[in-house]
Amino acid sequence: MTSILTSQPKLNAPTIRQLDNGLTIIAERMPVEAVNLNVWINVGSAKENDAINGMAHFLEHMVFKGTPNLEIGEFEQLIEERGAVTNAATSQDYTHYYITTAPKDFAELAPLQLDVVLNPSLENEAFEREKLVVLEEIRRSEDNPRRRTFYRSMETCFETLPYRRPVLGPAEVIENLRSQQMRDFHGAWYQPESMTAAVVGNLPVEELIDIVKAGFEQHHDSRSDYAKNSTPLVTPEQPFTEIIRREYTDETLQQARLVMVWRVPGMEDLDKTYALDILAVILGQGKVSRLFRELREEKGLVNQIGVSNMTQTHQGVFYISASLPTENIAEVEQAIAQQIATIQAEPIATKDIDRIRTQVANRFIFANERPSDRANLYGYYYSQLQDLAPALNYPEHIQDISAADLQNAAQKYLNPKAYGVVVMKPTES
Repeated sequence: MTSILTSQPKLNAPTIRQLDNGLTIIAERMPVEAVNLNVWINVGSAKENDAINGMAHFLEHMVFKGTPNLEIGEFEQLIEERGAVTNAATSQDYTHYYITTAPKDFAELAPLQLDVVLNPSLENEAFEREKLVVLEEIRRSEDNPRRRTFYRSMETCFETLPYRRPVLGPAEVIENLRSQQMRDFHGAWYQPESMTAAVVGNLPVEELIDIVKAGFEQHHDSRSDYAKNSTPLVTPEQPFTEIIRREYTDETLQQARLVMVWRVPGMEDLDKTYALDILAVILGQGKVSRLFRELREEKGLVNQIGVSNMTQTHQGVFYISASLPTENIAEVEQAIAQQIATIQAEPIATKDIDRIRTQVANRFIFANERPSDRANLYGYYYSQLQDLAPALNYPEHIQDISAADLQNAAQKYLNPKAYGVVVMKPTES
């Protein structure tokens, strides 16, 4: 089955091809002398149960540790010899692997990328060696004050959802994982029905599709005897009904950190996220945002402040973070709550909304300039939603948001009297 989406023909015209085995290929020709293949697997740490928390990320490491066809390090050597680049990333909701090559090298190198993803050796000796690397990564992560603050914020935001856990998993779980568990995990999830291959670059669309299809058929072992491990039931949590406060002392900090979080809709309620995206910009993205202007420029109460609307698959987080002197924490928290109350009570000026619309539209255009950007965009949306239209039509959805929509979203989702708050204070000298 093939379809072409042309919502924005000047920018995007991807072809979607679904193979009989369940693999989806999204391809587009782009007149830039590169080709990017982005392979998305619909599994991340949110799909893990507690007993294997961290497995998806650990497997991302092991994918690059050889296949029956490639020795450890051989894939990277072949890639580097051609001046190509490859990497991978794991999140709560997905894992993806990507390679960028010159068009003339794509037919040779793309099958190698698919080989490492589909057929990692996962041998015991390499598994145990890489386990030490992952444990060191966990240790470094826990030593990072910014990450520590984020982890504690997610633990405060969510009581039951797996988003409360770090993607890397806890060291005590990683220490006890066995290579056979990883082989079972890979066999269960790295199957065509759970995968999306987005490929963009300067080759004809049919050629791009044929190369990916042939590489997949060459390297995929059509195993179907693995059952997916039991995964957590993911039901969005109810909004906060009171202020949930967590305070910590952190001897590594020079300044305090204040984080305020609200549970908001995720990608499964995508139409409800657009107004929150705009509210994040109005409140705390850029030098003309309300919180930056009031708390940093006018009152000098914070050194840094930022706002983001984190749209995860099952439930999002509206996240406000500030770096500030300890003595200013209470005043800043109160000022943030007051700014939200003001938005709930007073419609946002048309000129502010128009500015945000232009900013968001330009950001979308700038984010589509390279094959890797576009393949990333397609792979992300399709793997999460099995739909590309929201990726292509994002600026249009933003344009449709009115002052009343913004006011309603603030009233519904951003209660200034009910949220999670994490305070990290430096040790008093």
